[in-house]
Amino acid sequence: MSNRVRPFVSIILPVRNEGPFIQEALHALIEQDYPHEWMEILVADGQSTDRTVERVAQIAASHPSPSIYLIENPKHSMPAGFNLALQRAKGDVIIVAGGHAKFAPNYVSRCVELLEQTKADCVGGPIETVGKTTVARAIALAQSSWFGVGGAAFRMKTVQPGFVDTVAFGAYRRSVFDKIGVLDEELVRNQDDEFNFRLVQSGGKIWLDPSIRAVYYSRSSVKSLWKQYFNYGMYKVRVIQKRGAIPARRHLAPGLFVVTFFGGLLMYGLFRRKIWLTPALTYMVANGLATFYVGRHEKRLMPYLPIVFATLHFAYGIGFLYGLWRWRSSFVCKAN
Repeated sequence: MSNRVRPFVSIILPVRNEGPFIQEALHALIEQDYPHEWMEILVADGQSTDRTVERVAQIAASHPSPSIYLIENPKHSMPAGFNLALQRAKGDVIIVAGGHAKFAPNYVSRCVELLEQTKADCVGGPIETVGKTTVARAIALAQSSWFGVGGAAFRMKTVQPGFVDTVAFGAYRRSVFDKIGVLDEELVRNQDDEFNFRLVQSGGKIWLDPSIRAVYYSRSSVKSLWKQYFNYGMYKVRVIQKRGAIPARRHLAPGLFVVTFFGGLLMYGLFRRKIWLTPALTYMVANGLATFYVGRHEKRLMPYLPIVFATLHFAYGIGFLYGLWRWRSSFVCKAN
């Protein structure tokens, strides 16, 4: 950071077709308790076809402080938009925001304080996943559970402060980008995971603190959730290839689960021995128990939870296996 009295903060918001959410996201950033003269908001729009640009322009015109800049991102993707905005950002601290998120009023100030206190290179907090419809609320509930997402710390409601391997909506020292580069634009998904993994591999530190709070709006349909997690699984393979290591063993579990599940069904079909049904039956029991436990306080969401859990697991796992096939040549090249 610089020697200023307080660091200047640039909040970068890469978006595309976030019309239903962008106003709430921007207003939450405008209402930050951090001095507005020491922050800016850069919205990198990936050529939205809805009213995103119009709404950003209206808010920027009616709120002169903090400064809101709208940047056109012709490549559409999140990492491309972020990298364009980073070139214009003046901040000593760079915060990665999202159009599907709403940040607590002290988000920026707590990030700045904890960067100084912990001496970390990046800080962030747990995200509270919520939904606006019944299906979306069931998705949010599943995404906040250990059975649904495998214990990713930043998705858990109760976490202890400490160093972790990744966070969502991180606040980074500007020097991090000078040291390890910018977001990888090949990665349409998982670009933040790859960047954080790159940071950790370079000796950097990431701090997760429960006092940094944000709300994330989940997908509103099983179809959109399937697409999201299929891409997560697929691009996780590319992250592993690029970094030459596995960020955490939990990322391998869905792929192994899918192989075991369908492999068991195939073997049962061939040999008609009930022992091969064990993986499928075990998963069905585990899904049922998780549904009962996770949904015990939201009983009207219980009918949706088994489908949502299965979508999270199968979509990620199948996506991961597809990624192994899609980028198989990269494994061959490295082996040679």
